[in-house]
Amino acid sequence: MKIAVLGATGQTGQFLVNQALQQGHMVTAIVRNPAKLTQLHSNLKVVSADIFSADSLKTHFKGQDVIFSCLGFSTSFFSAVTGYTLSMNAITSAMQQARVNRIITMTSWYTDPNSGTQAPYLVRFLLLPLIRSVLTNMYEMEQFLQKSDDISWTVVRPPGLKNLPASAQEFLTHEGCFVPDGNGYPVGSAVARGDVARFMLSLLNSNSWVKQAVAMTTKL
Repeated sequence: MKIAVLGATGQTGQFLVNQALQQGHMVTAIVRNPAKLTQLHSNLKVVSADIFSADSLKTHFKGQDVIFSCLGFSTSFFSAVTGYTLSMNAITSAMQQARVNRIITMTSWYTDPNSGTQAPYLVRFLLLPLIRSVLTNMYEMEQFLQKSDDISWTVVRPPGLKNLPASAQEFLTHEGCFVPDGNGYPVGSAVARGDVARFMLSLLNSNSWVKQAVAMTTKL
């Protein structure tokens, strides 16, 4: 397939690009600074664009089968995080203009502000408050996609991310803000970035999570 990857120089994005090339896909890596992506491959095209500008993106979206977004934005203690919604607004507008309707993007567990009640104590009372500005904007982006009738979107929600390559472990998934065990408590707390990329790419061959947000992790 022909795929475009946003956030291709990020840690998860790099895993996704490498795996996509290994699977034989034609990859257009859309980055701010092409010098940061030095990989050479006959199926890889590296281009520069402004992720907040539909006009900048639409040229690179034309002819693509699927758009992948691994974009991430840092937490802020002094102002609201807006990167997720602003970029997705531009991305979906560019998709409509380029006549591409499939996007697979990633957020996180616990984006819904009411979803952390079953989280472990330290996660609930220490981690989640620290990153709430990011989670809030992720949640706003998810809500935006739910209102996009002409976009076939999938939001992948992983837990904490470890900078590790893909494993061969089975995926655990749930339509919600975390993957629960038999008692309703979250299963695990972190997943390899390579496995997140592996799961996102697996959706190329499946329609099971179209227009849905799916929490994922791997079996321990």
